[in-house]
Amino acid sequence: MKTIASCVQEIVMSSPFLEEGLSRQIINFSALAKDLNKPISIMLKKPVKEGAIMMALRRYNQPINISNTIRSKKVFKNLGDITVRSNLSDFTFENSKTLIHSHSQVLEKISDNHQIFYAFTRGIFETNIVISSLEKETVLKAFKNETQTGLQDKLSAISVNLPKGNSKITGLYYQIFKRLAWENVTLYEVISTTNEFTILVEDHLVDKAFSVIKRLKD
Repeated sequence: MKTIASCVQEIVMSSPFLEEGLSRQIINFSALAKDLNKPISIMLKKPVKEGAIMMALRRYNQPINISNTIRSKKVFKNLGDITVRSNLSDFTFENSKTLIHSHSQVLEKISDNHQIFYAFTRGIFETNIVISSLEKETVLKAFKNETQTGLQDKLSAISVNLPKGNSKITGLYYQIFKRLAWENVTLYEVISTTNEFTILVEDHLVDKAFSVIKRLKD
């Protein structure tokens, strides 16, 4: 059964801006309660009092427990190198029986260049390839018989080395995404391995995104 408190939690959790504002105590509870009155009334299918909403806002606690918060702060303090790669292109292809063969042709071409940025991600229905724009022709030639559904140029990648054990910490990626959203940084794509995290952004956002990631260590 829905309550005013559960409605407040649902709304706040869906907005990193609200959650950040509440955690930093910079939001006017009265004004926010007035703004939330209509959506909460619709959710509960009955009128609600703003005073009750204010009470729920004051009692709202982030769902991440204290131990995980402490652990995530420790991880951020121990972040490894932050590497920026620019002049990247992102290709999207429909999955097919020959896609892996096409992929192997690209790997064969770039195998001797250990400095090149290359990421291959296969989903259920489509595959993404991120590579230096200088190698666009290599990809287009290898995938000439595949169905291309997307191409985005002028992208930059910011890669961060995460300490071991990061995968055991609840809400770690959420904290990163929340801070990027707070700074209006739109993520074009996210790529990750066990101990490495990479975000792909458009070139004009790379400086702002880098600053956000760097401040995680403060």
